[in-house]
Amino acid sequence: MTFSLHYAAHSEVGRVRKNNQDAAYASPTMLLVADGMGGAAAGDLASAVAATEAAASDTSVPAERMLDHMAGIIARANATLHDLVTADPLLDGMGTTFCGAAFSGEQLGLAHIGDSRCYRWRAHTLTQLTHDHSWVQALIDEGRLTPEQAAVHPHRSLILKVLNGHSTMEADYEVLDVEESDRYLFCSDGLSGMLDDSAIAAALAVPDLDEAVARLAREANDAGGHDNITLVLADVVAQDDALALATPLLVGSAVERQIPDVEDLAAEYAASLYPPVEPPQDDPRDHDDTEQARYAPLDHQPRRWPGVLAAVLAVALLLGGAGWSVVSYAQSRYFIAETDGTVGIYNGLPGSLLGWELSELVELTATQVDDLPSFYRRAVTNTIGVDSLTDAHDTADRLARLADNCIQLRAERENRPPPTPSPTPTPSGLSTSQPNYPTYLAPVTPTGAEEADPEAC
Repeated sequence: MTFSLHYAAHSEVGRVRKNNQDAAYASPTMLLVADGMGGAAAGDLASAVAATEAAASDTSVPAERMLDHMAGIIARANATLHDLVTADPLLDGMGTTFCGAAFSGEQLGLAHIGDSRCYRWRAHTLTQLTHDHSWVQALIDEGRLTPEQAAVHPHRSLILKVLNGHSTMEADYEVLDVEESDRYLFCSDGLSGMLDDSAIAAALAVPDLDEAVARLAREANDAGGHDNITLVLADVVAQDDALALATPLLVGSAVERQIPDVEDLAAEYAASLYPPVEPPQDDPRDHDDTEQARYAPLDHQPRRWPGVLAAVLAVALLLGGAGWSVVSYAQSRYFIAETDGTVGIYNGLPGSLLGWELSELVELTATQVDDLPSFYRRAVTNTIGVDSLTDAHDTADRLARLADNCIQLRAERENRPPPTPSPTPTPSGLSTSQPNYPTYLAPVTPTGAEEADPEAC
């Protein structure tokens, strides 16, 4: 049986943010939410790229091709982000979630990366269909946090996987069978982070689609509205030719942020590095006598001020240029460092310049510094410099494997049985009837050779 989608889309800034870095797209054959990140590094541009690519590629495809179709959209959006960052390195650090699905009339082809979510409301039961690619979700999966603790964790917004122009991104894909009367919600964490499952379920139980959308947005704002609020809501209904021809909806940053041409962007960036030289002023001697009198210095005017002013301006320009050079260079660098006992990836340089921090945390891994071998523990504490975000991910992955190995080795040491007691020899001349007091070996510790090994635990 073939079905149609009755859909609505909504995106707003919320009560705290200054601009909207979310985007959404909805049509008879596709539903999508993208949540941009990167702040000054253009998160709104990243989400606009994802939603615009989805809209440009949207077409009806058979069920067996839906996942390939979604993978192609993600790959093209990711390639565009890569081209934009290459043209303007100041954009490095931007990224976006991608939570969307193609609709064949009988199934949804779901594609997901990041912490935006897809929920299904079926038979008065709410089901979360996506799994967050976030740091706190990784801790939940490992049993180190409860969902209740994760909801208030200070680093709950840190994402482990994101669409950011790098080739290392990997999305999750799944085909879902739909049923008539299903209701599907795609949303950014500005909604799911503000409302618990019971509140979302209560809103989705409202029969009218537009009223349900309005209630979800209103309650997210009432809960604080700390982030942009974006959602797409769609009902699965009996096949309807009118709905199949409904106008697609594009909302949020996708209609507020223009995606620049890559060549123009590269030219603007190059121009910012080498600003044009101002043309020389007209020579006063080219003017008539009256004009020459206006420009001629008076005999009694002190002549030292122009020189002093020029010197001050030269120093200011020198300092400003040096500062700009340092900041520009810092934005192109990455390093690994400890953050609250955890391995973190930073963009920039360690330290500060004239009170300004030269780095910012871009990702927090799930690797605990104390789990690392002592050599690497000291290295992370002292910071590990890398050339790119890709290299940072590779280094973080290696550290994670080293930590996992140490955790296993330390567990094996702890589970070793205690050594057999060694009886104390009886000195000559003493009665053997006296008790022998056993002595025990010290706990097992790494040998000197192991300590010399950088990967020793």
